[in-house]
Amino acid sequence: MSELRGIYTLWLREVKKFVRERSRLVNAFVQPLLWLFIFGTGMRFSATVPGVNYQQFIFPGLVCQAMLFTAMFLGISVIWDREFGFLKEILVSPMSRSSIFCGKMLGVSTDVMIQGVVIFPFAFLIGAQMNVGIFLLSLPVMLLITFGLVCIGLTFASLMKSFEGFGLIQTFINMPMFFLSGALFPLNNVPQWLQVVSLVNPLTYGVDALRTVMIGQSWTGIAPISVDIAVLLVFDVVMFTVGTWAFSRTE
Repeated sequence: MSELRGIYTLWLREVKKFVRERSRLVNAFVQPLLWLFIFGTGMRFSATVPGVNYQQFIFPGLVCQAMLFTAMFLGISVIWDREFGFLKEILVSPMSRSSIFCGKMLGVSTDVMIQGVVIFPFAFLIGAQMNVGIFLLSLPVMLLITFGLVCIGLTFASLMKSFEGFGLIQTFINMPMFFLSGALFPLNNVPQWLQVVSLVNPLTYGVDALRTVMIGQSWTGIAPISVDIAVLLVFDVVMFTVGTWAFSRTE
């Protein structure tokens, strides 16, 4: 019970920090708007996707983008906690380090899910198909995507000692994962070498699963949604294991 209480406390702390910083909530609205209505509108006249308009096609990808960038950014909380002494206090507590990592992971994951959910009303502005059923089916897919991404962010933050170093790693991870995920273009139309590289990217399967739920068909050309979900589950388990190991080495 003490472990569960500790996990809950760390989860609550992360959620309160996110909600109280209004700049993050504002960013949750502004960044997707820029991509959806400026980039999406501009590309709509030069990029064609059979069956849907371009804005509807990239909408699931932008949901994943918001979750990716938020998950990586919030990983920096480990460095903040180390800098201000909070991490030292919880590391010397009776809680196991795996429980500490789990509490932070669940807290940050909740923040990331909030960031993803607030984008959904924009679907009505671009005429995308959206209803209660699609929304509810999207949530478990988003949760699977979130867990793995958050674990990546926390893993690298646990190994880094400075904000500058983490910032470089964050950019190095975010951009390739996003642009190679098929968020902005269908992978079944790209050269073979780019498709092979994209299939190594776990976010590819998250974007494809979410797009399948929202639009109704797979866009990778090779993976049905069952394969997408299986890959995401393996990704989550592997990253949670690696993240727990990395966090256990935190000093």
